[in-house]
Amino acid sequence: MDDDKKYQGIGGWLILVAIGVVLKPIVLLVKTLPIFVPIFIDDTWQQLTTAGSEYYHPMWAPLIIGEVTFNIGMLIASVALLYLFFTKHYRFPLLFILVSVVSLGVLPLDAWLTSFLFPDEPIFDPATVKELAQTAIVALIWIPYMLVSKRVRATFIEKRPIAADGLTEQSSVNTIG
Repeated sequence: MDDDKKYQGIGGWLILVAIGVVLKPIVLLVKTLPIFVPIFIDDTWQQLTTAGSEYYHPMWAPLIIGEVTFNIGMLIASVALLYLFFTKHYRFPLLFILVSVVSLGVLPLDAWLTSFLFPDEPIFDPATVKELAQTAIVALIWIPYMLVSKRVRATFIEKRPIAADGLTEQSSVNTIG
């Protein structure tokens, strides 16, 4: 138990996680608002989704609605991560891993769906490759850290259910160092 106290609190590598968790909703808003707001403010939506218009394609509406919905979901998840992180809630590592995996999975799916709109363009343009690489690097570093870190295990303990024997339930994942 004393060993756990040594690792309790936001310190060490968790400081980098904290920076990422704080910046994520801001970056998400800065990257997505300039893309999606104009679509709905001017007549872009009508041009893209009205049959017979010059820019119409039947995939535009589902793709835009899907991307807006996904980004709203990611914003909600980012705010939830912010709350869970700073309250040291035991569910933080799980949600962090889930958001990382979903982000990594959605990028290739989005690129594939977008390829129907632009069949002559490469499915993985440089911007998509860069974003996919950044997301993969984050996932490859921080998912294992969330699973094996003693600091994560000792810090994110708030609101953890109590087992029938009165002890706090522990994760089935063994931790190292």
